Amino acid sequence: MLAAACGTTGTTTRGGGETTDPAEESQPPAADPRAAREPGALTYPTTRKGDTVDDYHGTKVADPYRWLEDTDSAETRSWIEAENKVTFAFLESIPQRKQIEQRITDLWNYEKYSAPGRVKNRYFWSKNDGLQNQSVVYWSDSLKGEPKVLLDPNKLSTDGTVALAGLAISEDAKLAAYGLQSAGSDWVEWHVRSVDTGEDRSDLLKWVKFSGAAWTHDNKGFYYSRYPEPKEGEAMTDANLNQTLYYHRLGTTQDKDTLIYERPDEPKWGFGPTVTEDGRYLIVEVWKGTGPKNLILYQDLKKGKPGGKGAMQTLIGEFEGKFQFIGNEGPVFWFVTDLDAPRGRLVAIDVRKPDKKSWKPLVPQGADPVQTASSVGNKIFVEYLHDAHSLIAVHDPRGKHLGEVALPGLGSAGGFGGRKEHSETFYSYTSFTQPDTIFHYDIKSGKSEVFRAPKVAFDGTKYESTQVFVNSKDGTRVPLFITHRKGMKLDGNNPTLLYGYGGFNISMTPFFSVVMAVWMDMGGVLAVANLRGGGEYGEEWHLAGTKLKKQNVFDDFIAAGEWLVANKYTSSKRLAIQGGSNGGLLIGACMTQRPDLFGAALPAVGVMDMLRFHKFTIGWAWVDDYGSSDNAEEFKALRAYSPLHNIKPGVEYPPTFITTADHDDRVVPGHSFKFAAALQAAHKGKNPVLIRIQTKAGHGGGKPTKMKIEEAADELAFLVKVFGM
Repeated sequence: MLAAACGTTGTTTRGGGETTDPAEESQPPAADPRAAREPGALTYPTTRKGDTVDDYHGTKVADPYRWLEDTDSAETRSWIEAENKVTFAFLESIPQRKQIEQRITDLWNYEKYSAPGRVKNRYFWSKNDGLQNQSVVYWSDSLKGEPKVLLDPNKLSTDGTVALAGLAISEDAKLAAYGLQSAGSDWVEWHVRSVDTGEDRSDLLKWVKFSGAAWTHDNKGFYYSRYPEPKEGEAMTDANLNQTLYYHRLGTTQDKDTLIYERPDEPKWGFGPTVTEDGRYLIVEVWKGTGPKNLILYQDLKKGKPGGKGAMQTLIGEFEGKFQFIGNEGPVFWFVTDLDAPRGRLVAIDVRKPDKKSWKPLVPQGADPVQTASSVGNKIFVEYLHDAHSLIAVHDPRGKHLGEVALPGLGSAGGFGGRKEHSETFYSYTSFTQPDTIFHYDIKSGKSEVFRAPKVAFDGTKYESTQVFVNSKDGTRVPLFITHRKGMKLDGNNPTLLYGYGGFNISMTPFFSVVMAVWMDMGGVLAVANLRGGGEYGEEWHLAGTKLKKQNVFDDFIAAGEWLVANKYTSSKRLAIQGGSNGGLLIGACMTQRPDLFGAALPAVGVMDMLRFHKFTIGWAWVDDYGSSDNAEEFKALRAYSPLHNIKPGVEYPPTFITTADHDDRVVPGHSFKFAAALQAAHKGKNPVLIRIQTKAGHGGGKPTKMKIEEAADELAFLVKVFGM
């Protein structure tokens, strides 16, 4: 369940926490400065050390900064304010900072479109004029019709911190259920709006997380999943358990919603509802943690009133593989699965004969892993990854291969949504040098035409992308994308930014980033590594970077860094590493294991305390990838690489710029707070070790454009300063 994964690959950002409660003035002086360790070094705030010690299977582990896990305490707020004061003073002293922010702003200012989705004869899409904090949702009765605004989140807050987190259009295209998140939190409130009038109905659903909405075909309501209301003061940290599936009937209050399914005996189960295109079946994906394995339940809506508590049938009753529902022909359901096929295959399961021996193969496993598939226009579109870039194959409903969608190059493509009766679909394509371009695809002819092409003040023809393969420590072949200006000299002196993730079966495919475009325009090199733990080569590649094998991920990334230095792209002093969330863990682990290899480290919203991550919000779900300190063998593996627990006193660590946010309820900010405090206390030398703590923001989702630009400018300015660019 990627929605519950610790990571999106986005980063988080900015701020300065103010303390206005008079009672806080009497708190311990967490912000008192201490003397700099040597001339030229920064003066950091004093961070009080507590005496907390935990016993893990007979091993005593100190946790002196445990108090920083309480984000809202007066002492922690004082510490946040003091750390931000040091950080922003450092950033403001960089003369190029304002120029960098202006360049990012100028380049960011172009129209950005999503691929349109079609319901009945209405089209729905999002667009950002350029610098709007949030994209606006539009609709039209035809592709050439006058666009009408359905929802403008920019009008819901003055600072852009209220964002759209989900949208579901009713079967008659007259109503829109939409979810809003505030200040970056994963908590979402759902509302219902009339498409024709733009007016909201009275419907309001709270305490929703990791759930979409699935309308019944009578247009009278929809299915969704929610959690119990947290205790007061615990919404941002309490473990997310006991999700339940409900049906909301329009015009009623949430307390009247019908409970469709719950499993109090399985508090870690979550439920993802889908209503089939013919309206007959409710499909429920049951997830547990972030592993790809899931169950499939279903309900025949013709045997009971939609939204009723009819009998839930079990189709897939064991967590032994991934099953992604893509469509049906009556009682025959189509799935993408990795059961007995680690790179994925498509199967047809007749619910009247659900035993495995009766499953019909549609598309067999191939050399490349299946990422996803969709059914539209009586065709099945299958997205593969070939060495971490997209390949789109087209099949008929019986699985016969009909050809491929011609893509512009080695990039990432996605979309291909729609219904069986549609004769068209849309998809987006992007690469390291080309922003998202929207294509219209004629299903009958198989031809693609540009539908929306962005006009960006960036000439991608002046840059080149190549893919190389690096041998990791154990000899595994790891892909590495490298993008830079054409004609660049390999003299070992180019400032280089190495980016990675390596977890949760998430693949790092080519992407366009305004920030990276500015970085390359400044003479920098962008390198993106495809590490084990991701999904680039299927489930075997994913599992090779999990639990007791997690060190493989760090070895892959370190090998990529060594390759860039050995092949004269850069030097250790000019090699920066960056990653967010699980990628923040990657950066923390690699900079503590090989501080000599890197010239700068930018860990964002990272999972830094590998012994306690599972105790907060949705962290328990990451045990699928990481293991747990509750297990003696896994504890040893976790402690061996946990960034917080591998900081050594007296070591000169690379210049470090940590970013997090005070409303991150995915990877709680205590991870970054404790890591920053420990690193500042242990680090030897003049290299800056800074933490930037954004207020009114979360893990990255829904962050306003202004915040994104400010954070990006700070990151690039930091690199300009420490690299002497």
